[in-house]
Amino acid sequence: MSSATTASPITERETLLQNRWLILVAGIVCMIAIANYQYGWTLFVTPLQKALHANSAAPIQVAFSVFVLLETWLVPFEGWLVDKFGPRNLVLIGGIVAGAGWYFSGSATSLTQLYLAYALSGVGAGVVYGTSVGNGLKWFPDRRGLAAGLTAMGFGAGAALTVMPIQSMITHSGYQATFQQWGIMQGFVVVIAALFLKAPPKGWLPRTWTLEAAANEVRKRQTALDFTPGEMASTKQFWVLYVMMTMVATGGLMATAQIGPMAASFKVDKFPVSFLWIQMTALTFALSANNVINGLCRPFWGWVSDHIGRERTMSLAFGLEGLAITLLILSLQIFKSPILFVIMSAFSFFGWAEIFSLFPATIGDFFGRKYATTNYGFLYTAKGTASVFVPIGSALAAGKAFDFRADVLLLIGALLIFFTLFLAPTVMHLSLGTTTRYVLFAVAGIFLLYGLVLTVIPTMWAPFALKPVAPNVGWGGVFAVAVVFDWCAAIFGYFILRRMAIPAAGMRPSVGRETVPAAAPAD
Repeated sequence: MSSATTASPITERETLLQNRWLILVAGIVCMIAIANYQYGWTLFVTPLQKALHANSAAPIQVAFSVFVLLETWLVPFEGWLVDKFGPRNLVLIGGIVAGAGWYFSGSATSLTQLYLAYALSGVGAGVVYGTSVGNGLKWFPDRRGLAAGLTAMGFGAGAALTVMPIQSMITHSGYQATFQQWGIMQGFVVVIAALFLKAPPKGWLPRTWTLEAAANEVRKRQTALDFTPGEMASTKQFWVLYVMMTMVATGGLMATAQIGPMAASFKVDKFPVSFLWIQMTALTFALSANNVINGLCRPFWGWVSDHIGRERTMSLAFGLEGLAITLLILSLQIFKSPILFVIMSAFSFFGWAEIFSLFPATIGDFFGRKYATTNYGFLYTAKGTASVFVPIGSALAAGKAFDFRADVLLLIGALLIFFTLFLAPTVMHLSLGTTTRYVLFAVAGIFLLYGLVLTVIPTMWAPFALKPVAPNVGWGGVFAVAVVFDWCAAIFGYFILRRMAIPAAGMRPSVGRETVPAAAPAD
């Protein structure tokens, strides 16, 4: 958290710039500007495959996985920087880096160059995303679900209005010019919006905040403690949340990255669809509708969770998501209807994107707000873990050979971290010394770094070979796994997470629950 003064503002300008709603809006604008890096990606897959002479979509989708891995797995470190130095400068730098990534993606002439450029976008987008969500959690302890949902809405719906112009520009000017021009524009918007960001003063609370008077379901599940990331990682609640987020994100990321190739394989992508006197192709319509629904559902589910509780909302939303994906596949396999494709794909996004409002709000509830940005950054890496399955999904859908070497290395690194942080101290009751923990973390880091480099440079040497031909299970088989994950997460939320006590024992009292809070800016 930044070291902002707790004194009351003395000028009208200072009062305006400390208004938490204005700061929230600035975070939303930043999220809108980076939305295309993820949700516009599917438009570039086919032209990139042709231009780079890839034998299938799977090698192209590796760039998407690299983007998501770096967008998520670096967020804990970036969150630590934000908590230490404040959000403004970090987001400004992140916007420049993300824009540069798209610009260089337009000049990539090989898969390795594409991977490196899109990795750059992932680093920048991760800074912007993690900072914007974490800042919202800090300014809105009283409306945590809504604030997280509104911020995440920018990332979900931000690409809705730009799908048509981006697709049109790809058609008429080529994907290279589209990458470069939109990269510059999006980076510029983030830089301007970043100037309005700031962290709340130490000990600040909104005027309406009274913990003692809160009797609703959500407030009963909010801790009065502030957990450091290490303390959080030693709790069972965190790892239940991590597993749940990974399972649900898997299906959502598959839909995000694969909806274009999937629509093309069923030959519904170019079918004209009309709605309210507007006509566009089924794929363009679906992407526009998906982004709108993707955005609107986040504050909606966040608002619902503020009233009925996070866990109940998770179970309801994840159950609907599994049903939506099932109906999406059936609508394509049985009816091959472009209209049903548009409707069911939108329904799918309505059920999954709420993870980006529910999980950050739950992290704030369970582990406090002082380290909210960093703590959510650790949970957000679950999205990166899920992204590993995206190119594997492409290979399974087409029955193509896929190089699993990088995935094995990444898995080993992740398991070592899981063992060191959670399994050894809490399940096996092993007392690991400081030196032992640092050695295990270093070894895990080597595996993770090696896996990432091997992902970006697939021709690099590795001590083993693992490139089997994936079984051809079709799109139905791939998304059946996502459905099972969604329904398992729904069961976890209602029958496991809801019955777990909030973390409490052995942690220091929260700084943010002081009896006399600092002066609050205008609400």
